[in-house]
Amino acid sequence: MHDSPHTVRDVMTRNPVAVGRDAPFKDVVTLMDRWKVGALPVLEGEGGEGRVIGVVSEADLARPGGLTAGELMNAPAVTVHADATVAEAARVMARRGVKRLPVVDGAGALRGIVSRADLLKVFLRADEELTEEVRREVVDRLFPLYADHIRVEVDEGVVTLTGWIDSPEPAPVAERLARAVEGVVDVHCHLCPVSARDDPH
Repeated sequence: MHDSPHTVRDVMTRNPVAVGRDAPFKDVVTLMDRWKVGALPVLEGEGGEGRVIGVVSEADLARPGGLTAGELMNAPAVTVHADATVAEAARVMARRGVKRLPVVDGAGALRGIVSRADLLKVFLRADEELTEEVRREVVDRLFPLYADHIRVEVDEGVVTLTGWIDSPEPAPVAERLARAVEGVVDVHCHLCPVSARDDPH
């Protein structure tokens, strides 16, 4: 297993272009064209400084009556912290239906931006490769006596662990370690203690 999973900090674009709430429509369009980006973080404060309050995308530019970034933007912004794992960022993007996320610090100030394309490299590992690593680094290490009773299946980066283990306590650990494997998108853990198999109820 890798020493630690990639974080957003590893793949994000630093010092991204952003606009203030009062930036005129024309300035937003000009910046998107100049920097070849499909969305811009909108920041509170003069001159585009301060915390992220929204995001204005190309689709938002068609919104009627919007003359400034603040009127056009989607708010509140869907953001992520730099120490989030790449997998966590990917899940946020998928759940919220966005292609890029502003990266913020604890105060909500902009520190970077991460796009779907930035995350792709980590998620290009084959399911077979992920299956092998999860079995070797998680199942074989945590459950040496029960490894033959545990099935590891990976479909599109989603790991499913099923089988019998000696006690319930290690199951959350197995799930956490499996999530830490580079390229794993999500984990479904269905590991049950052997005692449950023998329970008539």
